[in-house]
Amino acid sequence: MGLTMRERQAVTKEVSLRYQKATKKQKGIMLNEFIELTGYTRCYASYVLRNHGRQIRVSRAIVIEGDIRKRRKRKRQKYYDEKVFEVLKKIWLIMDCICGKRLAPALKEVVLKLQKHKEIAIDKGTRQKLFKISPATIDRML
Repeated sequence: MGLTMRERQAVTKEVSLRYQKATKKQKGIMLNEFIELTGYTRCYASYVLRNHGRQIRVSRAIVIEGDIRKRRKRKRQKYYDEKVFEVLKKIWLIMDCICGKRLAPALKEVVLKLQKHKEIAIDKGTRQKLFKISPATIDRML
């Protein structure tokens, strides 16, 4: 008859503290004993012992211990803002909704022509961003 879940958790708590500080040779011995005691597979047992008690920050206020499935998403600032999107959408409609791979190479010429004929009015920073945008980013934005 095996251990109950509470007993397994208690054993895991005790063994994991020693396991995380042990050398590689000691970890192998401890892992074999832990497998026999709990009935876990070797892969899962090493996973449980490595990650037990690890703190994961979900948000500023919430910290979870031992649950590595919930990770804080990295929030990156948007490089291409709403101005770029609006101008890009307008150019895309003028160009008859072509794909990003075809629009990206022609974008520099089209922007200059449209500015010359006063079809669009954009500032220097937005224009530079439009010149640097990749075809994949165009497809994602549109």
